[in-house]
Amino acid sequence: MIVLSFGRRLATAAGLFFWLVSGLPAAAQEKPAVRIAVEGAYPPFNYMENNELQGFEVDLGKALCAAMKAECVFVQHDWEGIVRGLLNREYDAVMSSLEITERRQKRIAFSKPYYRIPAVFIAAKDGPLEGVTPLALAGKKIGATDRTDHLDYLRQHYKMSEIVSYSSPVEANLDLLVGRIDAVFGGQRALAEFLKTREGECCRILGLAPANPPYRRQFYGIGLRKDDAALKAQFDGAIDQVIADGTYDRIQAKYFPFDIKVK
Repeated sequence: MIVLSFGRRLATAAGLFFWLVSGLPAAAQEKPAVRIAVEGAYPPFNYMENNELQGFEVDLGKALCAAMKAECVFVQHDWEGIVRGLLNREYDAVMSSLEITERRQKRIAFSKPYYRIPAVFIAAKDGPLEGVTPLALAGKKIGATDRTDHLDYLRQHYKMSEIVSYSSPVEANLDLLVGRIDAVFGGQRALAEFLKTREGECCRILGLAPANPPYRRQFYGIGLRKDDAALKAQFDGAIDQVIADGTYDRIQAKYFPFDIKVK
């Protein structure tokens, strides 16, 4: 009888404990860490330093996790197979300058874009050019790198200009330097680096791609599995939050002299 009474008490206590734990709010229960894959070989966006992942995307990723009140673990993964690893559930997200393309969207989901590289025109400092609209550059020679969105954009919208394609950005910049073309169109990051060089002293940023027609290419988002809708919603909300509270701008200022936010 004594053993039976003790057993009943033990069972009752165990049942009460289970009821208390199961009744806790979801936030009070332990959640698995969100695993985020980063290549670590694309500075300043992501790179390895002292055997640790560093860079704009790592800092921003940590800020997003703080906004989500989520524990996150960053894992290094080579670029080759990084999407396949996501689909194989080796991690939960990819935050490694993954461009949002139609081809990738057939395989995976994306968060809202968290950065884009602005497209700009550069021209000679002492040249007569003032505007960047198709009308302002009518009759001018504009260079861009072959097999890029920049070249496609020019061919589609700048039909009154002569569009010259180059196998590399260096060739386009050198032709601008010697006056064979009037302007070069490309990503602001690469062209800004050229302007810092001795050869680049010849030239200036003429302006960003015009608002009309808009240049809406080269947007980058967090790669996610299509069945992780809840995680996508969390990241989307966190991106909005860090932009609204100024955290994004503080992180961006450490790595870039221009704005890469998606507006």
